[in-house]
Amino acid sequence: MTINPQVDALLTQMRQFPAPDFNTATPAEVRAASDNPLAFGLAPEVALVRDLTVPLPGRSLAARLYVPERGAGPAPLTIYFHGGGWVVGTLDTHDRTCRALTLASGSAILSIAYRLAPEHPYPEPLEDCYGALEWAAANSKALGVDAARLAVAGDSAGGNLAAATAILARDRGGPALCHQLLIYPVTDVDFSRPSYRENGEAGGFLTTAMMRWFWSHYLAGRTTDETPLAVIAQVEDLAGLPPATVLTAQYDPLRDEGEAYASRLKGAGVACQHWTAPGMIHGFVSLFEAVPDAMPWIQRMGARLRQALG
Repeated sequence: MTINPQVDALLTQMRQFPAPDFNTATPAEVRAASDNPLAFGLAPEVALVRDLTVPLPGRSLAARLYVPERGAGPAPLTIYFHGGGWVVGTLDTHDRTCRALTLASGSAILSIAYRLAPEHPYPEPLEDCYGALEWAAANSKALGVDAARLAVAGDSAGGNLAAATAILARDRGGPALCHQLLIYPVTDVDFSRPSYRENGEAGGFLTTAMMRWFWSHYLAGRTTDETPLAVIAQVEDLAGLPPATVLTAQYDPLRDEGEAYASRLKGAGVACQHWTAPGMIHGFVSLFEAVPDAMPWIQRMGARLRQALG
């Protein structure tokens, strides 16, 4: 399938605006260009949106709680980690995505503003995400959610963090997770895959140069052997992880690594549903207001969460 016409029209509009040069750009410059939420209409309405603070040892994290409906008893909870290459992204850039997923799933969503690289390289963002999961489980009554029905979710680098958080929860005996929702997740540092060769040049929403830049800041000059849960494709044992949904996009440089991770989960005996969205690009879920064809994929993911969380 050729690129979705709604996506193509949006990319044409976006090319009118200057993009950072990832050979020379600083994190501050990329954040200034990227951390402005794209708004194409009124935000989806949910029953409750509440900003709060997650206190963790030595630091505190901003977070935002979305509740789909009032008065229906404690809702299940999905902890959401935003994308942005571990360097950019905010609660606001993913506000509408969380609202849409809340409505589609019937799950409350707790979006976490984890600390960002390069100021906070691996493993600090991951430890923030795992710490937020532990905190949410321990404070479920105050949040008005059901600690027995927990999931993690994230897109792109947030999908990487969600997958790694699920692994930490297994290995550390942490809160039991019912599901992990991985939306075009970063799983590997292999830029030779066909999807990189096909989709990694300038003109798309995500490029090879961007991913090299993101990885360099997250790893901070260390090898993948020194950062074992950064490259989740290299995690040897995936058995015993919670059931998963993995969504990839046809025209995404990360397509092949996401598909490979889904295949490895299945091979390890993890119940895993994988879809590749035809005609779509990296980031398309968060563009659903300008790309209405993304909404059925949000509904599909929401249905998977709804089923997994009972």
